[in-house]
Amino acid sequence: QQAYLLSWNVVLTPVQIKEFGAINKIDFSPVPPYNYAVTASSRIHIYGRYSQEPIKTFSRFKDAAYCATYRDDGNLLVAGSEEGSIHLFDVSGRAPLRQFDGHTKPVHVVGFLSDKYRVFSGGDDYSSNLWDIASATEIASYSEHTDYVRCGCASKVNADVFITGSYDHTVKLFDARTKSSVMTIEHGQPVESVLLFPSGGLLVSAGGRYVKVWDVLKGGQLLVSLKNHHKTVTCLCLNSSGQRLLSGSLDRHVKIYSTTSYKVVHSFNYATSILSLALSPEDETIVVGMTNGVLSVKHKKPEERKEKSQKKRQPAYRTYVKGRTYMPKQEDFCVSKPVKRVLRKYDKLLKSFQSSKALDAVLEPPIRLYTPEVTVAVMQELHRRGTLRSALAGRDEKQINLLLTFVARRVIEPRFTPVLVTVADMITDIYQPVVGQSAIVDRQFLRLQEAIGKEIDYQEELLEVLGMMDTLFATFTEKRATYLEENKSNVKYNNSIFV
Repeated sequence: QQAYLLSWNVVLTPVQIKEFGAINKIDFSPVPPYNYAVTASSRIHIYGRYSQEPIKTFSRFKDAAYCATYRDDGNLLVAGSEEGSIHLFDVSGRAPLRQFDGHTKPVHVVGFLSDKYRVFSGGDDYSSNLWDIASATEIASYSEHTDYVRCGCASKVNADVFITGSYDHTVKLFDARTKSSVMTIEHGQPVESVLLFPSGGLLVSAGGRYVKVWDVLKGGQLLVSLKNHHKTVTCLCLNSSGQRLLSGSLDRHVKIYSTTSYKVVHSFNYATSILSLALSPEDETIVVGMTNGVLSVKHKKPEERKEKSQKKRQPAYRTYVKGRTYMPKQEDFCVSKPVKRVLRKYDKLLKSFQSSKALDAVLEPPIRLYTPEVTVAVMQELHRRGTLRSALAGRDEKQINLLLTFVARRVIEPRFTPVLVTVADMITDIYQPVVGQSAIVDRQFLRLQEAIGKEIDYQEELLEVLGMMDTLFATFTEKRATYLEENKSNVKYNNSIFV
């Protein structure tokens, strides 16, 4: 929280721009370069974030304009008017693309549903309407409020849901698929502004001196009621992360609340009563509109923001070791954290069927010298796949020398012999035509022949020893049988004597 406050304390000198009348709405484009639309008197001015003069003006209104709002893609702009009509503009043009007629009194609230193809509106004729952009026709009309409808917003989660607030002290939630409102919330004061959290689960309403937060998923249950302003609260907005809620009031203050504790963590003071406010999508610019037609624009200092991010405090050591020594109790339910399996280089190459590169990887010194079983295992896998011959082929003098050295050294180990004999066979087969062309390769072939010859000699000697041992074992068995027979005959003789 402290870092956030400090960052907003360090701002450039506020820029003040004079409009033609009270500023009833400010809305930032959701796409770069994040221009913002200001609705005042009978005009809508589009400003660049750092410009002090409008870069575009929409002035096709007979009387006052209200609530100019961008669509999510930043291409279209919709606005209400004093004469009761709704105008739809392309931001790259000047004349209205569509005009929606149906309200009989001024329209103070308009906006796009999240599907981008429908517009909702609320007017002083107590009605809330839904319009189709393509055909410019009215889809539905709800006449449930009993006083002026002055604020509204659309759900980002459900394309059929929108909310309106009225001077009859109620907030109503409408679903375009139903013929009447699906929820009514009693605010207790004329409602000046409503706001939905991005998740769609929490609703904020402002009216009188109160800002109230409601849980929509629990049927409109009141979570918290805030009374930090001295006069009527006129506008609300959220920052991009949803961690800060801003409210503006006729008492000339903008309050910033933490959405975890709902306590005021910062406050701005202005010269006159505030009617509207908006925060840029990157939280770098805050724009406030006042009753005297003055627009106040504050920017964060980018240099300071970078310094603050560099000086961000790292978590203390105890944060990392917290809970390491905790011993689970009998009634505790232990959840094991899944261990992410990291594949070795040769495994990745085998997985992508790069046989030759996989063999190269296991012939590198750390594997070849200290874990020869891995090298042999990869050779065995390549032989099983039928790609060992192609992996051994096409090698230069140095690589052949390396292979033959490994085979000659390890072929005499009983655990490796079956695989390495097959490898030696294939190497001899493949490189027989080049024997005699390289002294190094020839020497390695001779070493391999010598190693296999010695192993055969050892095997023959072992077989001779085994033959001798079999003879000895057979002799011992015969002697033992003779001894047992003699003992039996002696026992029979002694028994006959006694008898």
